[in-house]
Amino acid sequence: MTRDDSRLDVNCFADEVIVDFPSVAPAVERIRRAFLADERPDALRAVVELTDSEAANGVTIPFSVPVQCTCIECGGRGESWTETCAACRGCGFQLIRHPVQVTVPAGVRDGARFCFTVTQRPNRSTRVELSVVVAAAR
Repeated sequence: MTRDDSRLDVNCFADEVIVDFPSVAPAVERIRRAFLADERPDALRAVVELTDSEAANGVTIPFSVPVQCTCIECGGRGESWTETCAACRGCGFQLIRHPVQVTVPAGVRDGARFCFTVTQRPNRSTRVELSVVVAAAR
C-alpha cells in the first residue's frame, strides 16, 4: 500500500488523538495547524491617542488585552455533570482581561505601529497591533 504524501488532509490526525475533554481540543487544534499550515490568527487592533507632549517625551500606557483561556469553573469541559457550565455557557473557554504596560518611546510619530504578542500559557497567543495617533494640542 502506498501513501499519497502530496495531499495533507485536516482529518489526518482524526484517529491519532481521542478528544475526550474539550479542554484538550485547543491543544490538538494548535498541533494540527502547526503541522499542516503556517497560519497566524488576525491581530487585535487598538489605537492610542497621544498628546504632542506625550509623543515627544515618551509615555507608558496601561491597557488590557482580552485573552481566550480555558474556563476555570469547568476546566474546559463545558459542563458540570449534566448541567451546562454557566461561566462559559458550555463552550469550555472564557475571555479574561490580561493587563499590559506598553512603553511608547520618545519621539514617536503619528501613524507609528507597535506589534506584540500576549501569551498566557497554556492558552493560545493573542497578537496585538497598536497604532499611534498624535493629537495636536488645542
